[in-house]
Amino acid sequence: MSNDTHLLTEDTIESADTIRMPRPLYKVYRVFISKRTGIGLILAMGFLTLMGTLIQQSTENNRADATAYADWLDSVRPRYQGWTGVLDLLGMFNVFGSWWFKAVNVLLCISILCCIMHRIPLLWKRATRPQLHVTEGFFAHASIHHDVTAPVPAEQSLEHLRTTMRRKGYRVIDDPRGPGLNLYTDKFRWPPFGTIFAHVAFVIILLGVLVTSNTGFSEDNVPVSIGDRVDIGHGTGLTITATSFSDTYYEDGRPKDYVSHLVLYKDGVQVKEQDTRVNEPLRYEGVKFFQASFGFAARIQVKDSTGKVLHEGGVPLQYTTEDQKNSFGKLPLPNQGVDAFVITAASGQTDAQIQPGDVAIKVQPTDQDSTIGQKVITQGQTAQIGDLTYTFLREQQYTGLMVSDDPGALWVWVGSTMIVAGMTITMFFRHRRIWVRVQPSGDGSRIRLASSERHDTAYEGWVSRLVDDLSADLGATPTPGHHTTAGRDHDRADLASTVGA
Repeated sequence: MSNDTHLLTEDTIESADTIRMPRPLYKVYRVFISKRTGIGLILAMGFLTLMGTLIQQSTENNRADATAYADWLDSVRPRYQGWTGVLDLLGMFNVFGSWWFKAVNVLLCISILCCIMHRIPLLWKRATRPQLHVTEGFFAHASIHHDVTAPVPAEQSLEHLRTTMRRKGYRVIDDPRGPGLNLYTDKFRWPPFGTIFAHVAFVIILLGVLVTSNTGFSEDNVPVSIGDRVDIGHGTGLTITATSFSDTYYEDGRPKDYVSHLVLYKDGVQVKEQDTRVNEPLRYEGVKFFQASFGFAARIQVKDSTGKVLHEGGVPLQYTTEDQKNSFGKLPLPNQGVDAFVITAASGQTDAQIQPGDVAIKVQPTDQDSTIGQKVITQGQTAQIGDLTYTFLREQQYTGLMVSDDPGALWVWVGSTMIVAGMTITMFFRHRRIWVRVQPSGDGSRIRLASSERHDTAYEGWVSRLVDDLSADLGATPTPGHHTTAGRDHDRADLASTVGA
């Protein structure tokens, strides 16, 4: 990026790339095209993404209900301990939905677009109106330069060079300025725009991330008891049922495979049915259902004082107490103003109060820590707690599903493909430029070639072979006292003053 600017009027500034804008807007523009700004925003994005990956994220359903979110915080407190409150205050349990993540995303998009706007005029000028004339010093100090003498007239040497470069695919432009006869030649003048292509692609990726964070959703664990129908929510109109579940193991006890047979409904109408595994999700209208976990549930029936069934279904025992001794699940009964907790001994644990095959049902007022009552019942038994009657019907399995809708995924894939394409074009088809000067020398001519390419041994070798072929064709010899290989690093400063970028 160029830093050269000059005053046009009191209120308008023009940069070296001819972009005109009011002074206040130009100051903001200069901030966004700064490398420090770009690096800072990229680091901020990287940090937030890392935090969102390392720190367990809450679900939208958790955040929609204060009690559910408090329960979720309690479930992760053993993991983060005293940092739980701090991380919650900083919003680290919802990084990708936070306003600062979106703000960094938008600012980075603006920075990239400003850099694109800054870069396009420079690339266009280099491709369509290249720097034809260079000084004498450039031929002595360029990164790649050669100097030979040919026993043929200058005009003949120049014509031979012109023909040779065109045959090799180079564009050839005559430079009418002296001294001597001058040519500018280049190849692959358009591939540098691949950097623009890649930068636009990065903006597309960031916009894809924004689309997903604002319109998509992700639920890490949606428990579905076998035979029950669960509402997915999020305005999808989808409900899902697991009709069966099976799991197999290796001889050493490691899980080999577990599969759920899922039936998907939309607005009550069946739309899809499929066996689902970890790497074989069910997909419908962009929503994906992955097999994530499995376990046991307690099928509970709840009746009111009139005998009306208020609820009958599985309660997945998906949570574990802090001491790891009990597994439990939560059955909200919002119309009754209570929550029922179904508790059993955790796998491999024993509980003196809860025998194998029994469950404890603990009932609390919604959003309160007080207990209405608690009773232990065995399969088929009924317990009266408060105004409601609870029956433990049987044990059953449940399957845990990861459900996500990622509408920005397509844009991320498109952007990623564009980045690869743009960088490939830029790296493998670099803009090659060679300046040529031919002057009479005695009965023959002196031929000098120079290129501003740096740290490119492959191209340096190609130019050397080109000069060897030209020398053989013209009977040329190296001019005594002149370099015929790449220039030294301490000559680079002179190069900047002799040829435009």
